[in-house]
Amino acid sequence: MTLMTKRSLLQLSSWTTLAAAAALVGCGKKEETPPPAAAEPASAAAPAPAKPEPLKIAFAYLGPAGDHGWTYAHDTARKAIEAEFGDKIQTSFVENVPESADAERVFRDMATQGNKLIFGTSFGYMEPMLKVAADFPDAKFEHATGFKQSANLRSYDSRSYMGAYMAGIIAGKMSKSNVLGVVGSIPVPEVIRNIDAYTLGALSVNPKIKTKVVWVNSWFDPPKETEAAQSLINGGADVLLQNTDSTAVLQTAEKNKKFAFGWDSDMSKFAPTAHLASAIINWTPYYKKAVQETLDGSWKGSTATWWGVKEGANDIVAISDQVPADVKELVAKTKAGLADGSVDIFKGPLVDNTGKEIRKKDEASDDKFLGGLNVYVKGVEGKVPGAK
Repeated sequence: MTLMTKRSLLQLSSWTTLAAAAALVGCGKKEETPPPAAAEPASAAAPAPAKPEPLKIAFAYLGPAGDHGWTYAHDTARKAIEAEFGDKIQTSFVENVPESADAERVFRDMATQGNKLIFGTSFGYMEPMLKVAADFPDAKFEHATGFKQSANLRSYDSRSYMGAYMAGIIAGKMSKSNVLGVVGSIPVPEVIRNIDAYTLGALSVNPKIKTKVVWVNSWFDPPKETEAAQSLINGGADVLLQNTDSTAVLQTAEKNKKFAFGWDSDMSKFAPTAHLASAIINWTPYYKKAVQETLDGSWKGSTATWWGVKEGANDIVAISDQVPADVKELVAKTKAGLADGSVDIFKGPLVDNTGKEIRKKDEASDDKFLGGLNVYVKGVEGKVPGAK
């Protein structure tokens, strides 16, 4: 084989190799490109912040929640804050808590169970609340009608004497015997003020009025309240007021065809004929304030709040159609004056029922005077139990 022949064979071999490679390319047998890397999975959405635990709130009631008087008014306000704040709060209550050492056990139990806002709704809870508050500095305590406070305990009250005064105006106009009766609970300044205000309201429209008082030494004792009311009626009283918590006085008046007033709550349905009006307390505005301050961190202890007609804490409602229109108008005018401060129930000159001056002419009645009032004004018969 010649050299040319060998060279030709080599070229043919090279052309054959290139052709084969070209054929392979044409058939798609090329090197595959590696697939792109899978995208990183999106990070999981951040979990929603945990829903805060509801503020636990507890109430200690002196009587049953269904007494239709004092405790009923507090429980109505408790339900109102539930409706207002929804799942931000969780409320509970213990009823029939005596004003004794047992109250301390109840308050301590409430705090131990994690309640951070605790309401004690009666005067006699003051000392037990002070003691328990000192042991639970992270809880907030609210005491109704008291006068002692601490760093995490404050007091609140309503000016119920304003309602009593407006009731007195009606009583003074409606009485035929000129004798009014009051069933008193416990002789503390709160109750003395109400008796005096009732009498002053009546005297403002009828200077012949006299007021008799029978004490039952209890806030809630329907049998004793009934007995006291009957005693007053037997003694000539034809219009009764009470500073007790049940409907017994009003129902006794109904039975005897006399007049009476509801107290703390609207009691009109229990004595449709005897009922002249109800002097009520509305605790809802204050309870909303206390809860909101606790939730937003603005709550402060060592303070006292005393609200009246101006703040919507006191009113007289459900005035009977038996009350003349001119008397209703006078009550409405008086209510407006109590709201704007132009009516001062205890402004001087004012004397007690022994003739001793307790307020000079034109002397205004400040809260210090009202808070320590412990005498009957002129027009009230007898002597305050325990007074010197």
